[in-house]
Amino acid sequence: MFPFHTWLPDAHVEAPTAGSVILAGVLLKLGGYGFIRFAVPLFPDAAHTYAPAIIVLSVIAIIYGAIVALVQPDLKKLVAYSSVSHMGFVTLGIFVFQEQGLQGAILQMVQPRPDHGRAVPPGGRDLRADARPNDRQDGRPFVADPGLCRCLRILHARVGRLPGLSGFIGEFLVFVGSFAYAPVVAAASTFVMILAAAYLLWMFQRIFFGELSEFFRGHLAHLTDLRPVEALTLVPLAVLVVVFGLFPGLVLVLVQGTVTEVLQGAATAHAIKPRVLAVGTAS
Repeated sequence: MFPFHTWLPDAHVEAPTAGSVILAGVLLKLGGYGFIRFAVPLFPDAAHTYAPAIIVLSVIAIIYGAIVALVQPDLKKLVAYSSVSHMGFVTLGIFVFQEQGLQGAILQMVQPRPDHGRAVPPGGRDLRADARPNDRQDGRPFVADPGLCRCLRILHARVGRLPGLSGFIGEFLVFVGSFAYAPVVAAASTFVMILAAAYLLWMFQRIFFGELSEFFRGHLAHLTDLRPVEALTLVPLAVLVVVFGLFPGLVLVLVQGTVTEVLQGAATAHAIKPRVLAVGTAS
């Protein structure tokens, strides 16, 4: 969460490709799980007390993360700041204490995350060429990787909140829940959809449609299109992105009990009022 996110970009950049996948696709989600499973049910009064502050920080993280990702020349830093923005949606959905918001937060965490696990497409290139696309090593033509390009395009459309894909459903539910809490919060959060589309399209253009750099000219003979193991990883993800986008009830029905239980426990809670201690002598 903003402003406690400053370790994340460096961790992504310094970590190997597999470490970045585990970090963004698994470990960050444990924080949201902890809020839903432990923090809110065990401390509902404290959750209501700090909810306004967390909502404000979430909105800042959503917009700030997307803006900073928009100007990142390094792919791993772009993933890191998009993680900040993504987790802002999760915490926002949790602490508006609305059914749709909590459903959206859970769906955001459990759905296929090819945008953060996308180290298979560009990361496969990391492993093969010992480099990642950035401002000094841009470009690899579409004709060299048609299968990789098409798969990555589908997965990026999911991150860009294209209707009919899983990314749209999760964030739409968060928007609905936050609108019930405060329309201004939903309006501010919606702005990030434009920024997300911008930084994803820019990154996609640099990777596949930019001018081929000297670095990749030297490695082009050794780089291939999708290998069987990569296709085996990407194709199921792409299918699940579409399935969860068209049939989100497959996931929502599984978490409905948890959503109802958490919200019922939080509904009876109240913000903690500071106590005024009067110090005096007994009359």
